[in-house]
Amino acid sequence: MTDTVLAGTMFTKTLAYIGGRTIRLMGDVGRGFIMFGQTISWTFKLPVNLGNIFQQVEAVGVNSLPVVLIMALFTGMVLAIQTYTGFKRFNAENYMGPVVALSMLRELGPVLTGLIVSGRAGAAMAAELGTMRVTEQIDALVTLATNPVKYLVVPRFIAGLVVLPLLTVIADSTGIIGGYLVSVHVLHVNSEIYIRMTRDYLELNDVFGGLIKACVFGIIISVVSCYKGFFTEGGAEGVGKATTGAVVMSMMLILIANYFLAALIFR
Repeated sequence: MTDTVLAGTMFTKTLAYIGGRTIRLMGDVGRGFIMFGQTISWTFKLPVNLGNIFQQVEAVGVNSLPVVLIMALFTGMVLAIQTYTGFKRFNAENYMGPVVALSMLRELGPVLTGLIVSGRAGAAMAAELGTMRVTEQIDALVTLATNPVKYLVVPRFIAGLVVLPLLTVIADSTGIIGGYLVSVHVLHVNSEIYIRMTRDYLELNDVFGGLIKACVFGIIISVVSCYKGFFTEGGAEGVGKATTGAVVMSMMLILIANYFLAALIFR
């Protein structure tokens, strides 16, 4: 009898835990979509604070540029080495150029750039807004009749939407150049064939598809990071949890969205 009661109690507690977590998750999703809708609405309302927007463009884009350049350069170089190793077995070295370029344009450029920006700029967004929340600065904005979404979230949203495609273009170009340098000057692939094959097999859809991905990733990073920071609770410990949660959630959503976007764009 005691074992039956104990098992029933454990089962009830398990259901209660799962139910509580599910309700919290649904609440977070609902509040996230509400913030996203408010952000879109306030983005098209005047006046526009250009100073805040340019400040966020610098924080998200310019300060992330060195890391993106290093990532893209060595990604392209490693991709060239690995492609050459596989293609050499089939005497298909002439196809290295298109493979490196397509890999950077379609997948590696936008995805890796999104992951890096989420870990660097996204964490900064969440930490900054989280600190403002726990120190009641956001409440002070409301008291001063200033909409916090318009003042704090919209500039970061615009910066993420604009900067991610630009960083992706730089990453794509740098990765392709890195792959070319390794292929031609280290692996001794014919440069004319490399360039011609790359030009013949690339299409505008490959370029624009990657840029569409980058725009979506920029929206994900800015909205998730701002949401996590905006609703931070629990003082300094809560700021740390919000920052970690923003980075993890952004990365997960980028990888999930990448699959569905690839299935829609490149089918």
